[in-house]
Amino acid sequence: MPQGQPSVVPQDGLTTRQRRNRPLTMVHTGIGKGKSTAAFGMALRAWNQGWPVGVFQFVKSAKWKVGEENALKVLGASGEGGSVDWHKMGEGWSWIQRDGEMSNEDKAREGWEQVKRCLADETYKFYVLDEFAYPLHWGWIDVAEVVSVLRERPGTQHVVITGRNAPAELCGFADLVTDMSKVKHPMDAGQKGQRGIEW
Repeated sequence: MPQGQPSVVPQDGLTTRQRRNRPLTMVHTGIGKGKSTAAFGMALRAWNQGWPVGVFQFVKSAKWKVGEENALKVLGASGEGGSVDWHKMGEGWSWIQRDGEMSNEDKAREGWEQVKRCLADETYKFYVLDEFAYPLHWGWIDVAEVVSVLRERPGTQHVVITGRNAPAELCGFADLVTDMSKVKHPMDAGQKGQRGIEW
């Protein structure tokens, strides 16, 4: 375990162990590459700990096949670590029967409703809400409600949210916020995304 001294010791009445094991809300935002990739890397760590992992992919098309999806599903089915459930808005949430009649905004809201149910039931120990910052930024889902639900969630469920333009209220509440900035990208020179790098 990495050792280090925090710059501040909170006066919260918790022991070091209690503070270390409290649930975290994490946000990966910014215009740089790697927000989802970093979140899926954390999901791998959660899987290795034997934690149930729930991935909810907001916004992305059903045609978009990320490499991490296949890898985490295989790992989840291996019986070696935790279970992995993967839900994609672009394919239609698996629990919705009327999906074809719904707008993307409605689908995003239904995805959030399912996340709320899972949090209430403590279904997963680790959640990836991939590209969830977009529905918040667009006003499809109320940021204050999201913060309230995350603040009141039971148990020790960790949540990581990705996407550009994460709202200030969410970032202010989160325990960890990383802003991915772009210094340079091959697309700037006209190179399209490539297999094994972008997907």
